[in-house]
Amino acid sequence: MAKGGFRVSTLGSQQTVEALVEEVAHRLVECDDPTHEARELIAALLDVPRHWPILRANKWVDAVIWQRACAAADKRASGAPLAYAVGRANFRALTLDVDQRVLIPRPETEQLVDIVIERSRPGGIVVDVGTGSGAIAIALATEGKFDRVAATDISADALDVARANALRYAVHIDFFHGSLLKSADVGVGRSLAAVVSNPPYISFGDIDALPASVRNWEPAVALFSGRDGLAVTTRLVRQAATRLEPGGLLALEVDARRASLAAELVSSDARYEGVSVRLDLAGRERFVLATRRSNDD
Repeated sequence: MAKGGFRVSTLGSQQTVEALVEEVAHRLVECDDPTHEARELIAALLDVPRHWPILRANKWVDAVIWQRACAAADKRASGAPLAYAVGRANFRALTLDVDQRVLIPRPETEQLVDIVIERSRPGGIVVDVGTGSGAIAIALATEGKFDRVAATDISADALDVARANALRYAVHIDFFHGSLLKSADVGVGRSLAAVVSNPPYISFGDIDALPASVRNWEPAVALFSGRDGLAVTTRLVRQAATRLEPGGLLALEVDARRASLAAELVSSDARYEGVSVRLDLAGRERFVLATRRSNDD
């Protein structure tokens, strides 16, 4: 039995993996490389390595897999991102269910998790603000050493997705519905060891420049943040300063084009110190980090 509950059998089926690749490629004929795209889709659907359709070309395919792969191919052909077409996305060691209620997790955000784990002391409470699919929160709960992980989102639909993903990995996360940290009833005052977020950071002026797969499919509430792209970040920086414990970490993923502006925004708040910008693996300014001062003087 392949991952994700799908069966691939050498008995009792009518079609092979190779035939399925051909059928899916036919449905994706408008792609630059339909065969490659078909293999990618089938591997993602089954949650197996990308080379699996090549190595298992002569295996027989269960009818359920065939039907789901064809349905996913048709959705992909309509313009849906691959993750939405197959209904799942990989994030670090996780395989998460995703659909149009949540942003598709990006590789850059995996690095944000690394930074938070690297910079945080064991124990305490960490809050993932704008959790979406739950990717950051679940990764921190499974890999970090925090006493408690909480997550917030303004979208009740997104929280439904995140809860289901957390249940799959049997991790306890406290989910809160509401705007940023106002909904996170996880203590009073500066009680948080870390606040981490990949907030909306695209300006309204950048909408037309986005790929259609993003602009037409991913939830606007998770993408856009005012005319300058910093509206949500501005509110979060202020709220986090009132909730972080002395020495607590603020870790934000930001638009690489506005990283310096985001860093200046944090630096302008005297409650923070040690403000820095970290590069992503592509060498772009992607993360803004700061710690809460020990006092407000």
